[in-house]
Amino acid sequence: VCAGMVAITAGLAIRPYTGSAVGFLAASALALMGIAVSNVLMPVIVKRWFPDRVGSMTGLYSMALALGTSAAAAVTVPVTDALGGGWQSGLAVWAGLAAAAVLPWIGLVRAPGADSRDGERTRAAHPAPRETDGLRITRSRTAWALAVFFGLQATAAYITMGWMAQIFRDAGVSAGTAGLLLAVTMVMGVPLAFVIPRLATRMPHQGPIVVALGVCGLAGYAGLYLAPAGGAWAWALLLGVSNCAFPLALTMVGMRARTGAGVAQLSAFAQSTGYLISIPGPLLVGVLYQHSGGWGLPIALMAALMIPQIAVGVLAGRDRTVED
Repeated sequence: VCAGMVAITAGLAIRPYTGSAVGFLAASALALMGIAVSNVLMPVIVKRWFPDRVGSMTGLYSMALALGTSAAAAVTVPVTDALGGGWQSGLAVWAGLAAAAVLPWIGLVRAPGADSRDGERTRAAHPAPRETDGLRITRSRTAWALAVFFGLQATAAYITMGWMAQIFRDAGVSAGTAGLLLAVTMVMGVPLAFVIPRLATRMPHQGPIVVALGVCGLAGYAGLYLAPAGGAWAWALLLGVSNCAFPLALTMVGMRARTGAGVAQLSAFAQSTGYLISIPGPLLVGVLYQHSGGWGLPIALMAALMIPQIAVGVLAGRDRTVED
């Protein structure tokens, strides 16, 4: 995780000043690789260091992600203006925040006996670590269900973040209000990202939460289809609630394996497969909009994808592990 944070810091610091598109993309890729490493390992850290507080710690982590995303969207332009209006400074300033996040991880890595304490904590929580020996994650139906659920919820989130403001603008909502509506959708994740994981860990089956979030998504998409401007604030709130499937997915990663090693395999598989699944979604919505000349067909696709998301989420939420 520390190495991932260093990569993020380096990528964010370098990319505004590379002077070429290739350099900018390479530095961005470095930062994204750091994000990928950290994202995959955070559920493992939670499982190993806080085995009895998976919901609470995953909630804190998810809430921090939601808060950081919302804050970055809200203050990047004002910060850029305050620094003189140069886009390079507006991007580079975030490297400072990433560097600050590296410091506690360096302290943890250098702490005397950190590895031994980690091992003792893991053995105490999981007295039979050999259960993961020979585990083939790709043969687990639970792992596949969780990976597809992760991918479909990421698809919905990326489509919402990428296209929702434009949908409102095309419906007659002003650009400023459309931006506020998108911000509301993102801000909804801050409190719910803490509440949902805590609730999920208290339930043997997380299916009811999956269904509730999915119904909110279906209602939000139905509203966008029927009256996008008339109930804009309600649709933004509903879609914000629906997008909280992300912290739920992270929580289930920690719950669907018995050991830290199992969580590591499941996290890597579910997130890598899930993000691959999510890649075509925003592009497909754009293509459908361009060829149909309206938002009816793209919104119908968004709503249709919510059905399999609910189905695989219910399967992933069953009280079983990938070692079973």
